Amino acid sequence: MFFTGCNLGCVYCQNHEISRADTKSGRELSVSELADTFLELQDKGALNINLVTAVMFVPSILDALDIAKEKGLKIPVVYNSSGYESVETLKLLKGYVDIYLPDLKYLDPALSKEFSFAPDYPETAKMAIEEMVSQTSVIVRHLVLPGHVNSSKEVLKYLYETYGSTIKISIMSQYTPVCGPFKEHPELNRRITKREYDKVVDYALTLGIENAYIQEREVAKESFIPDFNM
Repeated sequence: MFFTGCNLGCVYCQNHEISRADTKSGRELSVSELADTFLELQDKGALNINLVTAVMFVPSILDALDIAKEKGLKIPVVYNSSGYESVETLKLLKGYVDIYLPDLKYLDPALSKEFSFAPDYPETAKMAIEEMVSQTSVIVRHLVLPGHVNSSKEVLKYLYETYGSTIKISIMSQYTPVCGPFKEHPELNRRITKREYDKVVDYALTLGIENAYIQEREVAKESFIPDFNM
């Protein structure tokens, strides 16, 4: 379930239609309507409630989950985020979230400033993931960006040395340049190559990472991006 707005402004965002602060997509829901939506998803056979970029709405979501659980919500709750979360917010979610699904995009403050306008992203995301791991199961996603294989290696090395097999890591090949052309970042105007992705996966294996998901390159297509104007 996608929530509009995002506390990051990544230049390459694949969900840019709903993530920008000035988006006109989506519709307003009351807390009770949100609770009913959770129950409706369960009734339709959803395996979980996947809260995507929900940080801006956490208090209302917690109220909605309380109502829905009183009415029979039983499926797991997944908190799907950029990783740019405060520890204080994550502490509010303790006991509500069954699986955290954060990103760790980069560890270089210069790169996070250039691509996400957030030089504090690396430290914020590291603290957020630490809190998530202290609460429940965590799958950390990392999107491999074209031209930035070394950045990906740095992220994988940090995750493995810090958490070992405590977490799962999803190494994603799905980067698709939907916001381009990128005049200031020309390297982002293409998909990653097979060679680039293989280098990252091979490095993960060299580190000893076994608890990981990898992707086929066929997912790097616009057809895999949701249609937010349905």
